[in-house]
Amino acid sequence: MMPTPPLARSAFALEPGLIYLNHAATGVLPIRARDAVVEAVQRHAAGGVLAIAAQEQAAEVTRERVAHFIGASRDDVAFIRNTSDGANILARGLDWRPGDEIVISDNEFGANAYPWLALREYGVVVRMIETARERMTPDVLARLMTPRTKVVSVSWVSFADGYRHDLGALCAVAHDGGALFFVDAIQALGAFPIDVGALAIDALFSGGHKWLLSLPGLGILYVTQALRERLSVRLPGWRSVENIWNFLNYDQPWAPNASRYESGAQNLLGAIALRHALEVLSEADVTKIAEHVVKLTEYLVDRLASLGISAVSMRGPGISSGIVTIWPRGDDPTEIGRRLQHKAKIVTTYRPNGIRLSPHGYNTFQEIDAFVDGIAVVR
Repeated sequence: MMPTPPLARSAFALEPGLIYLNHAATGVLPIRARDAVVEAVQRHAAGGVLAIAAQEQAAEVTRERVAHFIGASRDDVAFIRNTSDGANILARGLDWRPGDEIVISDNEFGANAYPWLALREYGVVVRMIETARERMTPDVLARLMTPRTKVVSVSWVSFADGYRHDLGALCAVAHDGGALFFVDAIQALGAFPIDVGALAIDALFSGGHKWLLSLPGLGILYVTQALRERLSVRLPGWRSVENIWNFLNYDQPWAPNASRYESGAQNLLGAIALRHALEVLSEADVTKIAEHVVKLTEYLVDRLASLGISAVSMRGPGISSGIVTIWPRGDDPTEIGRRLQHKAKIVTTYRPNGIRLSPHGYNTFQEIDAFVDGIAVVR
C-alpha cells in the first residue's frame, strides 16, 4: 500500500484530472492562501487605505512566520521582490576591492549568477566550478578558494538537475577560508527543512512562488546581524529608515533590522499568500515533505529505468532532491513533454535538454506511475 502524502490534496484546488509535477517552475497556491488573498482584495476594493492598514499588520505576522520557518529571528528577515533582488542586495552592499573573488558554480540560474558577474566591472574575479567535471563539494570548494575569496554563493538545489548541496559542510569551508556563505534557496525552501542559525549561513534569499507555494512578486532575504554591519544599503527608500512615518527627517539612521533593505511599498497580497502557504507547509511538517518528495523521485528513477530511460540528475544520499531531469535518448524531450501536457494533462518542464519533474508533498506514487505509463505511450 502506497503511503499517504503529508500534504493533503484537498488543500489545493487543482483542476480535476491534472497531474502537476512542476513545482520547480511554479508552485500551486493552497486554497487557504487563495481565499485569504481574495478576501484582502475585496476589503481593498471596499475600503482602500483602511484595508491596507490591516494588510501591513498581516505582513508583520508573515515576517514572524518566515523567521520561525527557517530558524531565524524576525529582525533578520526582509521582504524582497524575488530571488534576483536578494542576490543584488548582497552583491551591491559589500565593499569590494579589485582582485576580490567570488566562487559560484557554472550551472547557476541567472538569479544567482548575473548579480555576481556584474561585479567584474569593478575588478572582482568570479571563479566558477565546472559542474560537468565536478560539483561544489567541501573538498572542491576548499581547493578552489584562495585568500582573496570573499563570497561563496550556491543554490541549495540546482534548478537544472536537482543536485542538493551540503550547506553545512560548505559553509564551514567558506568560513574557514575567511569568506561569507550565501544561499539561493528557491529550489528547496518549502520542500526541505532548514535552520539557518544552526548552519551559520550568512545570508539566504528566495522567491516564494515555487516550493513555498505562494505568489510571484514576493520573496525573502535572511541577513545575520553581523553581516548587516558590513552590508551597505545601496537601494534605499522611505521604508529603509528607523522611523518610516517621520517622513521629512532625512538624517535618521537606517532601520536596526533587515527591513532596512526594503526600500518602498511592499507586496502585501504576496505576504498574505506566503503566510498561509507557510502554515499549510508547517502543519504538514516539512521534514515529512522532504522524505516524501525524495521517495517519489527515487520511485520515478527506478520506474523509468525499466523503460531504458536514465535520469540526467545525480542521485544519492544527501544530494537527491525533489527535482529529476530525464532525457529519453533518441526522442525529442520537448515534443514528449508537450504531448504529455496536452494529451494526458501531466504538467512538467520540457526543454531541448530534457524533461524536468518536480513533485511536492501532495503528489502521489500513482501520479508518478501515470507519468511513466504516459511517456511509454507518447514516445
